[in-house]
Amino acid sequence: MKTDDPRAVETRAWVERVVIGLKLCPFAPAPALKGLIRYATSDAETPEVLVEHLAMELQRLAASSPDEIETTLLIHPRALQDFHDFNDFLEVADELLRGLRLEGEIQIASFHPQYQFAGTEPDDIGNATNRSPYPTLHLLREESISRAIDSFGDTGSISTNNLATLESLGSAGLRALMLVGSP
Repeated sequence: MKTDDPRAVETRAWVERVVIGLKLCPFAPAPALKGLIRYATSDAETPEVLVEHLAMELQRLAASSPDEIETTLLIHPRALQDFHDFNDFLEVADELLRGLRLEGEIQIASFHPQYQFAGTEPDDIGNATNRSPYPTLHLLREESISRAIDSFGDTGSISTNNLATLESLGSAGLRALMLVGSP
């Protein structure tokens, strides 16, 4: 697993510009500022190899102190390029989480360049909240999520605010923001 890969660098820039810059996730700035987000790039080309890499990253996160690694983004640019395959893989990822006895301790969020929420059109601007430069599995400590929610208060407003932000930016503005700093 590589942490200095150009795709990890690009993903970090996306987190800073889009996720934090547009305030899409109010919980992201603190671990980012403290350097507690691990960006790992998998060279897996198949779901089977990706499962192995995911298991290693889940175990690494579980074994690490939150003061060392708060959360991990596992970037896998070669595996699961098709969003439907990626979405189906999430069931495998959840099974792995249960098999490693990490359910209730860690959860997995998903990001993909073609992310599409159920019941939306592919070009719906709301899908952009989960669109990343590369297919990415976000490993989060449940304890951290609980703390963040407790300190934030009304989390119900997050998705409404995100949609308003994205709609005001528009597709062209979002595309331009995504391209800033890209190779």
